[in-house]
Amino acid sequence: MDPGKAGRAGTIPASLSNSTPIPPPAFRSVRRGKFRAFFILGRVSNLPTIWSNCLAGWWLGGGGNVEHLPFLFVGATLLYVGGMFLNDAFDIEFDRQHRMERPIPSGAIGLSAVWHWGLACLTLGALSLVWLGRVTGEAGLALAFCIIVYDAAHKLIAFAPALMGLCRLLLYVIAASTARAGVTGWSLWCGLALAAYIMGLSCLARGESARSPLRHWPVLLLGFPIILALIMNANDHRQAALLLSAVLGLWVCRSLRHTLWTAETQIGRTVSGLLAGIVFVDWLAVADAPRNLSLLFLGLFFAAVLFQKFVPAT
Repeated sequence: MDPGKAGRAGTIPASLSNSTPIPPPAFRSVRRGKFRAFFILGRVSNLPTIWSNCLAGWWLGGGGNVEHLPFLFVGATLLYVGGMFLNDAFDIEFDRQHRMERPIPSGAIGLSAVWHWGLACLTLGALSLVWLGRVTGEAGLALAFCIIVYDAAHKLIAFAPALMGLCRLLLYVIAASTARAGVTGWSLWCGLALAAYIMGLSCLARGESARSPLRHWPVLLLGFPIILALIMNANDHRQAALLLSAVLGLWVCRSLRHTLWTAETQIGRTVSGLLAGIVFVDWLAVADAPRNLSLLFLGLFFAAVLFQKFVPAT
């Protein structure tokens, strides 16, 4: 045997020396921490509710134009994630005092990086919607503006929940504008009902994030989608509206019990449950949808609940 071809003790075989180096455990841990910081900053567990908003708004606008859906979903996703990044960037001083576990004050990611990623996502999201036409683009730019105003001022103004509701209403308008019939009266009414639900949810959430006293009147706003559905759905759609109203009502009650009917108030669990319930609001808005579409809403609801087990919703 040629001694030059024999491996000596303590040397690395050539087949291994040319391979890609394996990152040390500490590096892999840091990289996983960065990914998790991105997921937490973007509140990605709430993305199924954004997608269900798009799906409901598109159906209420008459459906069709399926080729627009990828741009719609990408644009809405980027706007939401970018808005959530900027939310933490604007809230840095509050989080340093009250929420040190958040990614920026904990040191998981730098403040400048959050600003850059947030603005980039917001810009790309708006451009994706502009690509779909004038009405969609204008509504997309209006949504981006409302997101920035909300992020910058939501700790300072009392009507911040109304701004949050307006953002979701605009998302319905954007989605409907990409469909065959465009923005219809039904899509606007359902968007207003969704906005009322979001306002009620946001008012309750302020009791957790702003350390303000819990107020019970916002609970009434959570029932607006049910009231609208019972008024507007008749004849063949009445039974489906009643069934989905019961589903939404039971889920809302289940979520509220962690805050209203327990010795130890857990607003976070209530808010997380109500956030997942947005999918039921959307499903109720399209009570006349075919079974295949209904299965998509059911899947999005379970996705929202599942994602919350890994990434906090608030």
